[in-house]
Amino acid sequence: MPASASDPYDLAVLGAGAAGLSGAVTAAELGLSVALLDAAPQAGGQFYRHPAPAAGAARPEALHHDWAAFAALRRRLERSDVRHLPGHHVWAVTQEDGGLWAVHAVTGPDGTGEQAVRVRARTVLLATGAYERQLPFPGWTVPGVVGAGGAQAMLKSGLVLPGRRIVVAGSGPLLLAVASSLAAAGAQVPAVIEASGYLGYARRPGALAANPRKLAEAAVHGAALLRHRVRLRTRSAVTEVHGTDRVAAVTVTRLDRDWRPVRGTGRRIACDALAVGHGLVPQIELATALGCATRRTADGTSALALTALQETSVRGLWAAGETGGVGGAPLARTEGELAGLAAAARLQGRPADEGRVRALRRRRDRMRAFAEALAACHAPAAGWTGWLTDATEVCRCEEVTVGTIREAVSGLGARDARTVKLLTRAGMGWCQGRMCGTAAACLAGGDGEAEPPAERRPFAVPVPLSALASPDNDATGSRPDAAPAVDD
Repeated sequence: MPASASDPYDLAVLGAGAAGLSGAVTAAELGLSVALLDAAPQAGGQFYRHPAPAAGAARPEALHHDWAAFAALRRRLERSDVRHLPGHHVWAVTQEDGGLWAVHAVTGPDGTGEQAVRVRARTVLLATGAYERQLPFPGWTVPGVVGAGGAQAMLKSGLVLPGRRIVVAGSGPLLLAVASSLAAAGAQVPAVIEASGYLGYARRPGALAANPRKLAEAAVHGAALLRHRVRLRTRSAVTEVHGTDRVAAVTVTRLDRDWRPVRGTGRRIACDALAVGHGLVPQIELATALGCATRRTADGTSALALTALQETSVRGLWAAGETGGVGGAPLARTEGELAGLAAAARLQGRPADEGRVRALRRRRDRMRAFAEALAACHAPAAGWTGWLTDATEVCRCEEVTVGTIREAVSGLGARDARTVKLLTRAGMGWCQGRMCGTAAACLAGGDGEAEPPAERRPFAVPVPLSALASPDNDATGSRPDAAPAVDD
């Protein structure tokens, strides 16, 4: 911890998921003073999300894969001097005179606690994770339609299911994990609908062979689906939801290789909930606001461009986990550890342990290659816009339809997502385009494959005006009243 209230931390870690926990404890064990900020009340992030103590879950580990790795990180956190600041919603990172970083946050369960907090640090590690990518379709706003990851989060944190008969759809390896979790919890899962196929994996045998644990995980999920009699349909998509007050059924349609619906192949499946998602999008708003360079991933999203030691293009700002490209918890833990080592070496003016760094880099590169292979296999193809109608809502916050966006493009000359936003308000709602940005950009580009460019925004999350108007309170290690102690 800092020696006094006026001293900055050596390292501020943003995000207490797998990457953030790994980076924080690694840096602290090497002698750095570390502040760990996270919006959630408990450490673990989205992957290791677990029920609140009040839920009384007897075995939360039963809902997770690889719980032992998280438990080990949590024990290291509890033994360390890391200052854990839960319930802190970071809305900006700025650089002060002298090169120090200032992390600005608001407190409270949803960021409306109206207390403005500033954490000052010499270096910063961004481990902010990712959010789900959604592609709209007729009926996707009907109650009972939830994100695939959202359904899993409901189960892990609330011990509840979004329905009793749940279709799981979209694209990506997350679908298998979600379906097996829901089925194991007692839901009836009539089908998993995968828009891509799995034959593309065969074109990348090297990445598969180098990651046998991932293949074993897939086998476990596959066996669970067979045990619960869950049907897997590839090259298909949910193209319509039926119901008004609640999901009553979905139409599943075959797709060609470009994801265009094949006429005459639609089939109804009765259900009362739909869990749908098309992969994950790195959450990099804090970094792009600082001018960090980005790269295009194999599935078309924007991720941070990082050095071999996880540093961004902005000196003193590291990143780990999904911010550099979605790859799962084991990769996030590896990158977090590598970033913690690099930050400690920089601040302490000494080289990092070469053997440890070399081993971590080999492990990271192997898992990153596997993640890129999966991303390429499940990348949305251009034809997905063929299942849209003019009446389909794209931006749910502002109620902007496909027809409105098409009119902005064809009638008003919009050629990019920003112009579409200005003309239609698509992406100006509470989620700031996280739900509709991909679809709006695809419709604006006209090719179905465009992704919105990484934007530079002054606010990464919604901030109450009262918090902006009040002076920041420094949250340092010498002020035990600045934030609650670690409680998980």
